[in-house]
Amino acid sequence: MEIDATVSQRCTLVIFGITGDLTRRLLMPALYNLARWKRLPKDFRIIGVGRSEIPVDTLLDDLTRSLQEFVSEQAGEASVDSVDWKVWDEVVRRLAYVSGHIEDAGTYAKLLQLVKGSQAGPGAGNVLFYLAVAAQFFGPVVEHLGEAGFAREEAGDWRRIIIEKPFGRDLQSARALNRDLLAVFREDQIFRIDHFLGKETVQNIMAFRFGNGLFEPIWNRDRIDHVQITVAETVGVERRGIFYDAIGALRDMVPNHLFQLFTMLAMEPPISFEADAVRDKKQDVLMAARPLSEEAVLQEAVRAQYTEGTVRGRAVRNYREEPNIAAASRTETYVALRLMIDNWRWAGVPFYLRTGKALTQRNTEIAIQFKQAPLALFRNTAVADCIPNWLVLQIQPNEGISLQFGAKVPGPDVRLDAVNMGFLYKDYFRTPPSTGYETLIYDAMIGDATLFQRADNIEAGWRIVQPVLDTWSGGHGSIWTYPAGSAGPKEADDLLAREGRAWRPL
Repeated sequence: MEIDATVSQRCTLVIFGITGDLTRRLLMPALYNLARWKRLPKDFRIIGVGRSEIPVDTLLDDLTRSLQEFVSEQAGEASVDSVDWKVWDEVVRRLAYVSGHIEDAGTYAKLLQLVKGSQAGPGAGNVLFYLAVAAQFFGPVVEHLGEAGFAREEAGDWRRIIIEKPFGRDLQSARALNRDLLAVFREDQIFRIDHFLGKETVQNIMAFRFGNGLFEPIWNRDRIDHVQITVAETVGVERRGIFYDAIGALRDMVPNHLFQLFTMLAMEPPISFEADAVRDKKQDVLMAARPLSEEAVLQEAVRAQYTEGTVRGRAVRNYREEPNIAAASRTETYVALRLMIDNWRWAGVPFYLRTGKALTQRNTEIAIQFKQAPLALFRNTAVADCIPNWLVLQIQPNEGISLQFGAKVPGPDVRLDAVNMGFLYKDYFRTPPSTGYETLIYDAMIGDATLFQRADNIEAGWRIVQPVLDTWSGGHGSIWTYPAGSAGPKEADDLLAREGRAWRPL
């Protein structure tokens, strides 16, 4: 695949949490890929901030091992099967390290000295901060950056900050975090990241919708019966018990990953692909989503926990028996929602969202079922029902697009069967292996916020979710169970069945 060699302006990337799992597994491999694709400027620098008192060489050895693991994992999926050590050396020779606690003002004094030491020539003062730390440290880091003067832009240079999810744990905390951020940085300096938007197949949703005259005219309530959005995982809670039992599936996945797919699918055409034009249309979708009353939550939201079972030949224990999980925990590992959009395009079309852990298959997809054709023509035949027409946008693991339609089975009788047309990205495009962070880091470097969320987008998403959180935290509504390795609880099936519909098989 030919990579466009457009590079960003000279800048310094400061990574808070350089010794953490996110940096090792995703951020440094992403920077390696950007270097391979010639997207990094020659004077690009990395400054890592971490608590560990370790030599830089020890840190580099750890990062190198993680890169080797990444390349090894990708070798079966793409043409790259070894590390380009010349490129990796170009990346790591740019790395400096600051040790210290992120709530200690002395850490920022040392950081300021390093940043100022590189300030010579055009663009030397451009700094991108990446908060790869636990969410409880977002506020303190931002406050200290402000006190140290890191948010000020002088002599034409820029300062930007990337914030990882989770962005709050409810509407109130999301608003508070936005206030903390906006007290130090302007909105155009803030990049709230959701790595789902770094996936090519997610970005392709808008290209597919608005770049093909075949589909846009039928993308509405007149032609579409309903939509299903699925993010299914085979992994359980594993070693994340302390974090997960305080969060749950709803907070962890719905306001970010699922709502990104939801808004990109349902948004009106923007006037351009500029950041605010796209984010305005996403905001319109969230604001048009029908509010959920407590009664609606009890009818249109399902939560469940996995019990013991087997996932792909591996035994999985009951969620409440996992390490660091409360014995009487009511934290959901599965959630399903029915949402309605009260606008002209989507009035009357239900959107069903589901996500869960320890399910039978790993699968992320958007499935659109079109309305059935009239059966009058087939009244004297053996055809009892028309084959449903499905358009499926497969996000992972087998990225692609497929279309199901009905065709006559050969023979003297009139019978219909389902036929599928489709393509897989790996068959049509020689895509290089990536972490999904490459595009997002690069876009932040060049100041393109299209794939990042605005403050109002974040808060609008939490406004939809908040009534569900309030209802469940108030002790209302059952928490159901499902065996690990299944497709989820029966009650999620009932959510669709009462309207004569069914989930697509995982």
